[in-house]
Amino acid sequence: MKRTFEYTIKTDSNNLTIERFLLTHGYTRRIIILLKKYENSILLNGVWSYVKTKVHTGDILTIHLIEDDDKNEILPVKLPFGIVYEDADILVVNKPFNMPIHPSLNNYENTLANGLTYYFMEKEENIVFRCINRLDRDTTGLSIIAKNKLAASILNNASANHEIHKEYLAICQGHVNDSGIIETPIAREKESAITRCVDFENGDYSKTSYELVDYNKKNDISLVRLILGTGRTHQIRVHMKYIGHPLIGDFLYNPTNTLMNRQALHAYKLKFVHPITNEPLELTAPLPQDMKDVL
Repeated sequence: MKRTFEYTIKTDSNNLTIERFLLTHGYTRRIIILLKKYENSILLNGVWSYVKTKVHTGDILTIHLIEDDDKNEILPVKLPFGIVYEDADILVVNKPFNMPIHPSLNNYENTLANGLTYYFMEKEENIVFRCINRLDRDTTGLSIIAKNKLAASILNNASANHEIHKEYLAICQGHVNDSGIIETPIAREKESAITRCVDFENGDYSKTSYELVDYNKKNDISLVRLILGTGRTHQIRVHMKYIGHPLIGDFLYNPTNTLMNRQALHAYKLKFVHPITNEPLELTAPLPQDMKDVL
């Protein structure tokens, strides 16, 4: 896979080395080492240059990012998923339920990675699967895939700095109050490798904001909009259980509720800055049919 990026040097970057300029634009040192492997991967005003060469205002820096050092060993399998947005650098998909993100024990052929490997193969694009925001197997909705190392580096930094705004829709048991903020620490539950719990002594700070969207009196369930302030494992599921409104269908945290055969959680909206163009993106995925049916 080859991707070309071009930069016009502005005044605030005058007299920086190419290496320093690239580091300030999201390139990691590992990517820069990769660039050094290939002839003409770094061109300053059309001339091959070393990373220690200095740039000046008005210069044109061209980067040819060639990625053939990563082996994609994921089995390609044709699987259903929706594409919400795609360009040369990123792909945003609407993941269905019962689909893990990555292959694992007993899940070698049914993951989003398998499906996207097949999708890229059909397009004759040699792209390594790099997922930025992972969703649980049974959580539906939006997930970002980076199509090259630079996009992945920038988006991973944005995610770590909480610059990717995530909104979820969930169906919870009971009548949820109009709105609120949950700030309780979450830790791994003792004697379990999977489940989490609120733990004020050993847990990590976690923040979830919620707002009631609708209430179904007949089934005593609430449709709730949630915004993550942190990104802990099972955060929404644990926090909503903590305030007495666990998600319906959640076999881990609400096993007695059988209104659905999975946790009623949907990654509804993403807002973030495009890693290459710096344009703001706001993407949404409609509520899946099984959640609509219950409501």
